[in-house]
Amino acid sequence: MRKDWLVFVAGHRGLAGSALCRALTGAGYERQLTRTHAELDLCDQAEVRAFFARHRPDVVILAAARVGGIHANATYPAEFIYQNLQIQNNVIDSAWRNGCKKLLFLGSSCIYPKLCPQPIKEEYLLTGALEPTNEAYALAKISGIKMCQAYRQQYGLDAISAMPTNLYGPNDNYHPQNSHVLPAFIRRFHEAKESGAESVTIWGTGKALREFLHVDDMAEACVFLLENYSDFEHVNVGSGVEHTIMDIARMVARVVGFAGEICTDTSRSDGTPRKLMDSGKLFGMGWKPRIALEQGLRDTYRAFLQSCPRS
Repeated sequence: MRKDWLVFVAGHRGLAGSALCRALTGAGYERQLTRTHAELDLCDQAEVRAFFARHRPDVVILAAARVGGIHANATYPAEFIYQNLQIQNNVIDSAWRNGCKKLLFLGSSCIYPKLCPQPIKEEYLLTGALEPTNEAYALAKISGIKMCQAYRQQYGLDAISAMPTNLYGPNDNYHPQNSHVLPAFIRRFHEAKESGAESVTIWGTGKALREFLHVDDMAEACVFLLENYSDFEHVNVGSGVEHTIMDIARMVARVVGFAGEICTDTSRSDGTPRKLMDSGKLFGMGWKPRIALEQGLRDTYRAFLQSCPRS
């Protein structure tokens, strides 16, 4: 991938997209093209086709998506499947129609079956039933992978797909209902500390296992793949380390400075019981993550304090 190529980052304001812009700049890719949702509605086929015809980017990174945690996925399944399919269809097709030289589609580890063998290898895709609470989002992302493969097979588009594990870091969404588990914990433990609360209750048993990757590590992995990978199969992007949800809660409490009790609400779903990615394929290419979880949480909490979100 040439340093002078024009790179369009779709979704540049989000957690993943903003990190990708930082990683591209750090790697010497200064010609970056971005648009806010107000400037370009990626769900609008006519707008997207006109945009690509006008700018003809050499590289496209598709990080734009409708995202959220368990509550958001369960509450808005129609929006999650419709909007994500629209975004993917419009961007991938327009990239091909306008001479894109390289495309990276960013997916999610939720594409894999709920009761998948662990750690999860790329070939386990479509071998079992999905987790019901995020099925709509997962189906959209699976369709994105298959679309990239179809356009590679039929048209020769150099489209690759990266499937990151659970991400966290600066510029995350701290919405009290619709955020993912780590930013939700950061906000809830911070507010509990500020209010002097004696306890914080987390959803589920606390026994579910999760893997987390700092978003800057994910972004650097994506730039690495753009520069070094061109093949049909999607690639897992993870840290290779897992923790129980209770351990994560205790770690966040320690970073935030909350000293109260952590309780569990077992009437709430744990979601997928375990979800550890096998990132051996990526590690074998020569890339490894560099940010340890507690270090990353401290950096993320500092960024949270600067943003001071409110209900």
